Amino acid sequence: MAAFPGTEGGDLKEVAETGRRICAAVEQVIEGKPDVVQLAVTVLFAEGHLLIEDVPGVGKTMLAKALAKAIDCSVKRIQFTPDLLPSDITGVSVFSQDTREFEFKPGPVFANIVVGDEINRASPKTQSALLESMEERQATVDGTTYRLAAPFMVVATQNPIEMEGTYPLPEAQRDRFTARLSMGYPSATAELEMLDSHGSHDPLDDLRPVADAVEVANAIELIRTVYVAPDVRRYTVDLVAATRASLELRLGASPRATLQLLRAARAAAALDDRDYVLPDDVRMLTQPVLTHRLLITAEAQISRRTAADILSDIVARVAVPSSAQRSRATPH
Repeated sequence: MAAFPGTEGGDLKEVAETGRRICAAVEQVIEGKPDVVQLAVTVLFAEGHLLIEDVPGVGKTMLAKALAKAIDCSVKRIQFTPDLLPSDITGVSVFSQDTREFEFKPGPVFANIVVGDEINRASPKTQSALLESMEERQATVDGTTYRLAAPFMVVATQNPIEMEGTYPLPEAQRDRFTARLSMGYPSATAELEMLDSHGSHDPLDDLRPVADAVEVANAIELIRTVYVAPDVRRYTVDLVAATRASLELRLGASPRATLQLLRAARAAAALDDRDYVLPDDVRMLTQPVLTHRLLITAEAQISRRTAADILSDIVARVAVPSSAQRSRATPH
């Protein structure tokens, strides 16, 4: 793979190799879901956050824990409950009798990977405690701002809002998740294999780290150098802008969504061992990156249209740039 100006082809090959190792490790635990695992690793390398939504019992928490264990870094888990307080997430200042001063006791958000289990069982007030951390990689407690370690990723699971005891995530919270994915039920073959592998022991016990925090942080830095042609940038903007103009949506995707869609496309290209982004990378990621940010109108609900349906129509309408193949132009 010849590198573009500003990229290092050999280094990006190492990024792809690291991604393959992480995917292979997670797939030892999550059988029959290679696309789901690939998307999770793409979000990790895009410096994003992942929301896993599905019915209970399909492996949401198992995926989050497997991804965290595949990387040798600090991992904290938060079990979201209705009585959870914001300070239980960010930490609290405690008065020390020895020093006669307040000492900061960091909460579980101070980790490389934060696993938020059933995030929509906590109140919106508690969920909002993550907003600053997810967007700015910092936490402010009692007027003091603390930087979070890099890399930093929130992997949250949630049950559908129709389930008992759940709250809908605030729009601002949903917008901070780079992508949302659904596990879906396993195939019959995968479920049979699961009975064999999970029946006798926990496969997480056999999972060993295949990368570390420094390796992932370096990969994130290298992915930022992946080349995006001007036509592909314009195509990304056109897709997001079309969601704002749709008469079937009362809330389209935000500028943050545009940035995260392009970051995810860069990560997908690097994991595919390319140092340039194709329109197909963007198209492939529109559903997981944009759907959860969209709010449909009452008329669309009556017509039994979903946000995914509307987005599929938008993607089909927006013209794909024909000249967006690999260009030798110097990236900006």
